[in-house]
Amino acid sequence: MPRRFGVTARFVALATVWGASFLFIKVGLEGLSPAQVALARAGFGALGLAVVLVVRRRPLPRDPVLWGHLAVVSVLLCVGPFLLFSWAEQYVPSGLASIFNATTPLLTMFFAAATLPAERLTRPRAVGLLLGFAGVLTLVGVWQGIDLTHELTAQLACLGATTCYGAAFVYLRRFVSPRGADPVTVAFGQVGFATVILGLLARAVATSPVHLSPAVVLSMLVLGVFGTGVAYAWNTAVIAAWGAANASAVTYLTPVVGVVLGVVVLNEPVHWNEPVGAVLVVLGILASHGRLRLRRRAALTAIP
Repeated sequence: MPRRFGVTARFVALATVWGASFLFIKVGLEGLSPAQVALARAGFGALGLAVVLVVRRRPLPRDPVLWGHLAVVSVLLCVGPFLLFSWAEQYVPSGLASIFNATTPLLTMFFAAATLPAERLTRPRAVGLLLGFAGVLTLVGVWQGIDLTHELTAQLACLGATTCYGAAFVYLRRFVSPRGADPVTVAFGQVGFATVILGLLARAVATSPVHLSPAVVLSMLVLGVFGTGVAYAWNTAVIAAWGAANASAVTYLTPVVGVVLGVVVLNEPVHWNEPVGAVLVVLGILASHGRLRLRRRAALTAIP
C-alpha cells in the first residue's frame, strides 16, 4: 500500500507541475527566445537532478547500452518537445498548449500498439483513437478551413511535441525500465544529454538578445528544477510501476491546471472549441481503457 500511495502521489504532483509548465514557458518567452527557454529548462533541470544525486549518493549507471538508450530518450522526451512547445507558445495561449498536451496518452497508445505486444490495439483503443482524433480536429477548428498561419503551424508543433512524448514513453518502457535503473539517475541521464545537445545547438539557434527579469528567472528556475528535473524522476518511476499508456494519462489533469493558470494569471481567452476538443480527447482516453463501456453497463443495470 505505501508503494502504491507513493506512485499515486508522484502522478498527481506530475499533473500539477507539468500543467503549470506551460505558464512558465509563456513567461519565459517574455525575455528569452524559444531555444533559450529550452536550454534554460534543461540546464536547470540537470542541475537540480545533480543535487538530488549527490544528496542521495546515487551512483551513475555504468552500462554503456543504457547510456545509449538515454541519449535517444533525451531527444524524444526533452530536446524535441522543449523546442516545439517553446516555439509554439509564441503564437498560441499557454492554456491551449496544455490542452494539446492531453493528446499524449493517445499517441502513446498508438506507438505502444505498434511496438509492445502486451499493449496491442483493441477495439476500445481504436475507438479511443478515433475520438481523440475528432478532439484534435475540434481544437484546430478545421471548419474554418486550412490556412497555414503561425497559429495553425504552432498547433501542429504542439502535436509534434506530444508525438515525441508518446514515442518516448514507449521507448522508456521497452528499453530502459526493464534494466531496473534508478529513476533519478535515468532522469539525470536524459536531461543531462538534452542540456549538452541544446548547448551545442545554442550557437546556431539561441542567439537572440536576453532580457532577464525576476519573473523570467523565477519561471525558468521552477520550470527547470521541478517541471523538468524532479518531475522527470517521478515520471520514470510511474512508467516503471504503471506502464507506458497508464503513466502518460498524467495529461488527464494537466489541461485543467494549464487552462486555469492561463486564464487567472495571464488573462488568456478560451474559445468554445478548446474545452469541447479537450473533452473529446479525454473521452478518447477513457474509451481506450474501456471505462466508457463499463460506465454504460453500470448505468443500464441501474435502470428499473
